[in-house]
Amino acid sequence: MQVFSQKSTIKPIGKNIKSKGYAAKNASGKLSPWEFERKPVGDNDILIDIKFASICHSDIHQMKGDWGKQQYPQVPGHEIAGIVAAIGKNVTKFKVGDRAGVGCMVDSCMHCDSCKHGEEQFCDNGETLFTYGYPNKNSPTGITQGGYSTNIVVKDHFAVHIPDNISLQDAAPLLCAGITTYSPLMRANFRRGDKVGVAGIGGLGHLAVKLAVSKGADVYAFTTSKDKVKDILAFGAKEAIVVDNIAKLKPFKGMLDYMVSTIPTQYDVAAYASMVKRGGSYTQLGMPAGFELTLNNLGLATSNVNFNASLIGGIPETQEVVHYCADNNVLPQIQIIKAEQINEVWEKVMNKEARYRYVIDAASF
Repeated sequence: MQVFSQKSTIKPIGKNIKSKGYAAKNASGKLSPWEFERKPVGDNDILIDIKFASICHSDIHQMKGDWGKQQYPQVPGHEIAGIVAAIGKNVTKFKVGDRAGVGCMVDSCMHCDSCKHGEEQFCDNGETLFTYGYPNKNSPTGITQGGYSTNIVVKDHFAVHIPDNISLQDAAPLLCAGITTYSPLMRANFRRGDKVGVAGIGGLGHLAVKLAVSKGADVYAFTTSKDKVKDILAFGAKEAIVVDNIAKLKPFKGMLDYMVSTIPTQYDVAAYASMVKRGGSYTQLGMPAGFELTLNNLGLATSNVNFNASLIGGIPETQEVVHYCADNNVLPQIQIIKAEQINEVWEKVMNKEARYRYVIDAASF
């Protein structure tokens, strides 16, 4: 495991924090270096010196405006791992030198029923503040800025501890890809030996396979990339099916107990859902452009499958997945890159060439 110094000095409280990273300046999907300032470390905040930040397909969607008009410059990144460098006077959850991670959100109302029950992503008052691109009066730039940068200031509640038995680079992808797949898999409550399908084997999908296998499922993985088959089987899947033709799904009709899809584009949902047994559940995780999927209602109706969607997970469950993966050696397959490679690897992510999560070394910003 890579070891980092834990002799970080507490930064001045009450002053803006200088940061630098890579930002989108427009909807071109190209990033470039940018220096900016973070909000001061407040009484309930911590400052994290970022060591690693991984790349999620969501970063690309949002920076290109696929999910709506954006404010620029904007720093993406919501899979963040680093070392606590400063704490506010009320903070007891962390101390300087602790290993910490930040995922998809950095604040919420904290007092509604959802927030009090650890589901901050569903804040009843609509005050969930996502990690980048969301209006924030406390930010010097007017919006939240993400993890493709040297540091981040965040309310202590929205950071999780990263245990010593996992490297920071392996932990980073768990803060989005890990929790996004772990949460619905745990809710599915499948039993050992149940047949679980995973559609789309990329950053999220490969972790879904590993997590389901670790819980004892017989996993059937569906991919459009023939060259991923060897990897998928190495992840523990019982079978890897290359879907170069939708007819490849027919032999599996009504066979699966549960299925999760990470496909982030338009696709034949009903054809995939037909592989789930009647009364079984099918969870959509992938977020296509415009957040919209076109569904064949008759196809879903004749399958009699419970179709649902899932959105990340709350802070307690995010902490849970980090510990679970560390304790059970369920680790993402990663490639470490430097900041100057971000634009190149974004193209690879869009072209399905990632194997399977790119992780940026923040020392290169």
